[in-house]
Amino acid sequence: MADPSAAGSSARAPTRERARPAKRAREPWPAFATPIVETHCHLDYLEGEGLEALLADARSRGVAEIVTIAVSPENLATVREIVATHDGVYGTQGIHPHEAGGFDDGVAQEIRTALAQRSDLVAVGEIGLDYFYEHAPRAAQLAAFERQLQIAVDLELPIVVHSREADEDTRAVLGNFTGALKAKGVIHSFTSGLPLAEWCLGEGFKLGFNGITTFNKADNVREVVQITPTEQLVLETDAPYLTPVPYRGKPNAPCYLPFIAEYLADYRGEERESFLRRVRENSLALFPRLRAAGASASG
Repeated sequence: MADPSAAGSSARAPTRERARPAKRAREPWPAFATPIVETHCHLDYLEGEGLEALLADARSRGVAEIVTIAVSPENLATVREIVATHDGVYGTQGIHPHEAGGFDDGVAQEIRTALAQRSDLVAVGEIGLDYFYEHAPRAAQLAAFERQLQIAVDLELPIVVHSREADEDTRAVLGNFTGALKAKGVIHSFTSGLPLAEWCLGEGFKLGFNGITTFNKADNVREVVQITPTEQLVLETDAPYLTPVPYRGKPNAPCYLPFIAEYLADYRGEERESFLRRVRENSLALFPRLRAAGASASG
């Protein structure tokens, strides 16, 4: 979850004000034969057309599966409800570093129990460290991060990691767990430095890229895009934040994912459908429960 005001951000907005998804207009949407997996968005933060219309819009644009991400003790149950009542939508359970002050034994048990009981919850996340805003003390962030990593180890589930201005500690904490994390996971909305990217890739993690890659001043992110093997790259919007060009400035939604897919394929010099087939396979490998639910490499 990201701050919509920062081009290089991977942090959640400091308020809980919800955003309205943008209406379709102006630019033609890229169209592909290969279905796309939206690996990271926040459906409960979107308002406007209504969730059913928003999901229908995304499907009409070729987004076949959507993973909506939990971030706080208050929205764990909300994510579970959305997933339970909408086909093609999957979820996670986890506490964002901004909310680490609210992480306690009861929250830990809620996360563990939900993930153990429901196959439509596909990962532990969004977890990690944010030293840019520091809405929670660093000690609380580190403790919540480590405890949730242990849940992922125990349940053999992938993780969805947020890291901002915390490269050194992110690597140190992950380094204590990576050998035991059988399913690995993804560093979402990757905006950190090359050293962390290279280490995470070497450890088998995937990197998630979103609308930031299309921003004029995001050369640091595109530098990481260049060194990321296609087999370790996944797509996301982080909606309602970080809307890609040509709709930057409007609230984001999963229907904008094709713009990100097109941009990244072209930037990397890869044939678009081939790129999307490989990225789709990466997404299914990232979330084995999604594949087990019936999603296929060809859609």
